[in-house]
Amino acid sequence: MANEGLAWQGPILDNHFHLNRNGRFLDAAKDFKNAGGTSVVLVHCPDFSAPPTTRLGHRESYQNTIDMADSVRKEVGLGVRVVLGPHPAAFAHQFIKWVDEDGDLGREKAMQNYRDSIDEAAAFYHEGKAHAIGEVGRPHWEVSNEIWNLSNELLLETMKLAANDGFALQLHVEGELESTYHDMAAMASKAGLAKDRLVRHYSPPNVSSNITQGLTPSVLIGKGALDTLIETANSCSHGFLLETDYMDDLRRPGAVLGPKTVPKRTQQLVSAGIDEELMWKAHVDLPNRLYGEE
Repeated sequence: MANEGLAWQGPILDNHFHLNRNGRFLDAAKDFKNAGGTSVVLVHCPDFSAPPTTRLGHRESYQNTIDMADSVRKEVGLGVRVVLGPHPAAFAHQFIKWVDEDGDLGREKAMQNYRDSIDEAAAFYHEGKAHAIGEVGRPHWEVSNEIWNLSNELLLETMKLAANDGFALQLHVEGELESTYHDMAAMASKAGLAKDRLVRHYSPPNVSSNITQGLTPSVLIGKGALDTLIETANSCSHGFLLETDYMDDLRRPGAVLGPKTVPKRTQQLVSAGIDEELMWKAHVDLPNRLYGEE
């Protein structure tokens, strides 16, 4: 067997992976596969310099991500699930610009643009071309109270839609704060959304159930995350996922983590003695539960 001698010979999924036609694109996907990876969750990444401002623009932008997923399936042979949605950073900067230009009219325009982007993403989900909505959330840097409150208002609205339509949400929220889990859990309860349907992208490595509050952590699995994840894995509530947040940006090679990282860290975790049942959950059972089978 090609994998003989490896600690883990099962499937390997990266739960948060971006690709860019102007980046390494298929070569990055090949790197992941050659390192032992079998499946990625391809998360839509907007053009931050000029995010869409019309419903058609959102649909065309999402279609590009869907088309990239098809190319990865056909030309690389990886499993691909697609996650579509309005990145909160793009929305926040757009909101600031439009409010500065048009005041209350700009505010309403920004809110409608966000809702259009969610509606188009949900339409692709119902067409069977997307598997979840994301990354959605709120700014991870200091913003005005107006933007913070609006972001929370729209996120709650999105959670209510997720509860009604049945899709999972990948969250982009502020980084290391444990209080963020409490905030998101309370918001999910208010929305009537099962907490495990909220996937905290870029999660810190402490996955203890008393920390995660029932949400699904998607751990950014850099080398420094290994010890804490190993220490807390057996006290997680229902499992965790592993991710790189690979950006495929030629200006930042390997950012946030390189495409080979999840396969490499999976082998290290299993070699360190982490329960293989937890690895199966991370790479097979939990993704199937959140996104449906490939």
